[in-house]
Amino acid sequence: MPEHTYRVLVRGRFADLTDDQRVSLREHLKGFDFLRSGGFREEGALTFDEKLDFFSYRVILTASEKPDEAGLRRATAALDALGVDYRGLRATVTDMDEMKINRPKRLA
Repeated sequence: MPEHTYRVLVRGRFADLTDDQRVSLREHLKGFDFLRSGGFREEGALTFDEKLDFFSYRVILTASEKPDEAGLRRATAALDALGVDYRGLRATVTDMDEMKINRPKRLA
């Protein structure tokens, strides 16, 4: 199976955050520019808001199979690095090589 480029979006919820974890996550938000750093990147991007309920992890992967599992592994590693608990992880995969691009028709 040939390698394809995938955009993997992993969504989930924070679980049982302590007060110290909440403070740490809010500190992580300071200076974070969602428009510049929140998109799909090869190194991955973990995003969440001040409510600290839901989060998303966006990553671009090149793989021959199972990009959803690779995306979940990368997301759990990023969350584990922050030292927080999570639940309900779901991955959505888009194959960028199979996407159809609709180009606008030229006007006469």
